[in-house]
Amino acid sequence: MSTIIYPSPIFGPVHSRRLGVSLGINLLPGDGKACTFDCIYCECGFNADHRPKQKLPTREQVALALEDKLRDMQQNGPTPDVLTFAGNGEPTSHPHFPEIMDDTLRLRDQYFPNAKVSVLSNATFAHRQAVHDALMRVDNNIQKLDTVNPTYINKVDRPTGPYDVRRIVESLKAFNGHVIIQTMFLKGTTGGYNVDNTGDEYVLPWLEAVKYIQPREVMIYTIDRETPDHNLLKATHEELDSIRDRVIAAGIPCTASY
Repeated sequence: MSTIIYPSPIFGPVHSRRLGVSLGINLLPGDGKACTFDCIYCECGFNADHRPKQKLPTREQVALALEDKLRDMQQNGPTPDVLTFAGNGEPTSHPHFPEIMDDTLRLRDQYFPNAKVSVLSNATFAHRQAVHDALMRVDNNIQKLDTVNPTYINKVDRPTGPYDVRRIVESLKAFNGHVIIQTMFLKGTTGGYNVDNTGDEYVLPWLEAVKYIQPREVMIYTIDRETPDHNLLKATHEELDSIRDRVIAAGIPCTASY
């Protein structure tokens, strides 16, 4: 099984389908995966297969490593389009996420003031005030909402703790438009369960939630790399385009990545 475990606390830069030249900031250990979701499509594999033994990087370690890398990129290139909090799990689960964000914004302004700061999150901590406040300061606050169907969430996103999609939607609404919704559309099966969320059964309730949240933008995408569950299939260009057009028709900018 091919999986990607990212170095910590800094990796890349890599080329992102949606963000461009992206320098990764991984607030999880570099020897495994620790996430509040255990998605069947995660490029990092299943949580149980990659339990980390190392500790979380400290705030000081993140700041030192980030400054070293930014200094190197300033001297040798390439110029980053974005500094992206991502990696081996949920970045906002780090207990010092707000303070690390302070450091990151300061270093961004010092070395590459035109670069954006992005966070890829599954929204499980977005209800926490300190996390909410930190996310309000980033350029691209990208939050996952694959569906509003609880059964589907438990089969596909597989939260590792309590997860109330209604509370998630309210926490996304609380950003008052300073949020980008990211949604995975896919097909196939897992354990005999049909995971196709491209039809009206899933798209229409999800679209109503999106309209309620009123995000700045919606990013829809499909699987691009090998997945730990091998019974999954990509959504088609036509399916993604149809969903994208519905979001745009609702007055919300939307992009589709294939």
